[in-house]
Amino acid sequence: MKRLVLNELHKWKDSKRRKPLIVKGARQVGKTWALQEFGRSFADGYAYFNFDKEPEYNQFFQSTKDVRRIMQNLAMASGQKITPDTLIIFDEIQACPEALNSLKYFCEDGPEYYVASAGSLLGIKLAQGFPVGKVDFLEMGPMTFTEYLMADGSENLAAYLSGINDFSPIPDAFFNPLIEKLKMYFVVGGMPEPVLVWTEDQDIREADRVLSNIIMSYENDFAKHAEPTDVPKIQLIWDSLPSQLARENKKFQISKVASGARFRDYRGCAEWLSDAGMVNICYCMEFPELPLGGNYEPDTFKLYFADTGLLVSMLDDESQEDLRANKNLGVYKGALYENMVGEALIKQGYKLFYYKKENSTLEADFFIRSAASLIPVEVKAKSGRAKSMKTLITSDHYPDIRYGIKFSKNNIGHEDRIYTFPYFCTFLLKRFMVGFHAEEEAE
Repeated sequence: MKRLVLNELHKWKDSKRRKPLIVKGARQVGKTWALQEFGRSFADGYAYFNFDKEPEYNQFFQSTKDVRRIMQNLAMASGQKITPDTLIIFDEIQACPEALNSLKYFCEDGPEYYVASAGSLLGIKLAQGFPVGKVDFLEMGPMTFTEYLMADGSENLAAYLSGINDFSPIPDAFFNPLIEKLKMYFVVGGMPEPVLVWTEDQDIREADRVLSNIIMSYENDFAKHAEPTDVPKIQLIWDSLPSQLARENKKFQISKVASGARFRDYRGCAEWLSDAGMVNICYCMEFPELPLGGNYEPDTFKLYFADTGLLVSMLDDESQEDLRANKNLGVYKGALYENMVGEALIKQGYKLFYYKKENSTLEADFFIRSAASLIPVEVKAKSGRAKSMKTLITSDHYPDIRYGIKFSKNNIGHEDRIYTFPYFCTFLLKRFMVGFHAEEEAE
């Protein structure tokens, strides 16, 4: 299995200003695997230390701040070879605050060491003694569609997809198989273990069993990391997400979580799920204009799963079977496509925003921005015209909006300042934005 994050890890290794690295991400996204795979490229391999499974190593960081003594003690206790040509992996580093704090001293006193650590998003955020300014960060999420294609043995499709750099229509010889592969990506998702099970065994039920286990491990984290009074609230929000996304108006509604629930009692629990990397929050804009960061309603939002496979796995058995057979998608069709687009935007570094007013039909599923423009992004699960988008583009009331993007089942196209892309191009949006910027400068 190949992960594109390995390219980023090699860039970190070769950087002249390299600092100790923290790879952040939700549980089960492949952080440990990626670091160990990366470690195999080192002349002397890697030395691996897991502070959750081996708490006895914590003492070495409590007794001294001398990084060379720490390394000597770890090497002798574990029997692992450590040299300047060894990748030193600190896994579950949030379980040892002293080890996390020691990264400061590795930065200042031991720059010859290659130190890479892994920890859960939530654990790192809550950890004490964080070495501000002394570490590099790399955030890792579930596999992209391109990575899924490579795991599935479709390197030719992955190579073609990675090479798309203009607005030309995609030939049917590539378009049709990419659409078919995307249907399975919806169901399996991007978590490495279920992807591995599916690509090696072609057993969708076993892949779903693995997904169910991941969901159970996430739910166990509720009790492990959250405040005891918040645990049942977090569970209720989590359980309600599939049905909330199935609604036409996907805005998170506290009334759908529990009878008599008050928003102020649940607001922090939704943020907790986001901090843990389990969901992505999409905020409603107050008005479709720049800037994005200071122009949204913090108490009005949608919640998407961080991985579409998790969404599918939480549906009832009948709905799952329909999705696998690509039939009777019903209310979940729009949810699946929107969830995937939101996931893809997050993986490209975008924050999620949408626009919807209760007293108006004007709306946009997502918003991003270029250097000069605010860009509405519409996800069309069904064929049809993007009426709201056309209004946003042509109306004088929205001067920051000059063109829009629509993701649908159709091929790449351009009409009336609306660029259309097939769903599987979602993960390429950052690249297409270069073309948009060039057109803006030419205007």
